[in-house]
Amino acid sequence: MEWITSLKKAVSYIEKNLLSNIVLEDVADYVLISPFYFHKGFSILTGYTLSEYIRNRRLYLAALELSNENSSIIDIAYKYLYETPESFSKAYKRYHGFSPRDTKANLLNIKPFLPLNISIIIKGGKEMDYKVEDLKEFQVIGVVRKVRYDDAYQSIPKFWSELMPKICNHEAAEKHMIGMYGICFTEKDQKETFDYMIAGKFISDDIPEGFEVRTIEAGKWVKFKAVGALPTSLQTVNTFIFKEWLPGNESYELASGVDIEYYPPHKDPSKDDYECEIWLPVNELNKK
Repeated sequence: MEWITSLKKAVSYIEKNLLSNIVLEDVADYVLISPFYFHKGFSILTGYTLSEYIRNRRLYLAALELSNENSSIIDIAYKYLYETPESFSKAYKRYHGFSPRDTKANLLNIKPFLPLNISIIIKGGKEMDYKVEDLKEFQVIGVVRKVRYDDAYQSIPKFWSELMPKICNHEAAEKHMIGMYGICFTEKDQKETFDYMIAGKFISDDIPEGFEVRTIEAGKWVKFKAVGALPTSLQTVNTFIFKEWLPGNESYELASGVDIEYYPPHKDPSKDDYECEIWLPVNELNKK
């Protein structure tokens, strides 16, 4: 299914299920996109994580009900799936700036949050440096941590800053060039989380304690080059991928499972001429 069509279908699904306990995997499964790529694309295109979007929609609808009806705060809290009226009131005040009890006195201050209208404006005049390659199967070795989709942008950099100083003098880290790859692994049985691996290329049978070896299957990959200091260069490329390269692409669609960031060893990522890459597995679409 075409990417933007899938996201529009996801928004429609969310609207129909706002009063149900929907999670990321429910929406991603409905539109047949892996949770990792759906969450990444949704966040880039809308500026919200999925949970933020759902929470904001519920709090706006709750305000409309409190302003137009005589429903009790307790009833509204449970209707919009808050565990207690207290947790609802805290979230409500954080979003709108006033308590549920004060809604009718603040009708002009209700913070609107309407269903998203997802669209893409195709822009010309620039090109992104990328290439398509058939990669043979290879193995990687590294340290794995489970990461929540909603706080991945905060927890992954923290993981790097915690791990690399610890293993910088580790024999295996130098031998396998740990830090060459940052890899996201998504599995169907994982809900709300994915595995993130700080890795290098596995070149021997020796697996130190605390390290894992995983296999990257052979397949077709698109490699996007990012030039410039991190993280700005990678953020720019990710935005290009999901806003310009992927929508309406008639040749390739994303294949789920793995997402790789390649960092050349012994280079300074703070330099303006630093080069790294984003590798995405793809399926080639049948050409008519």
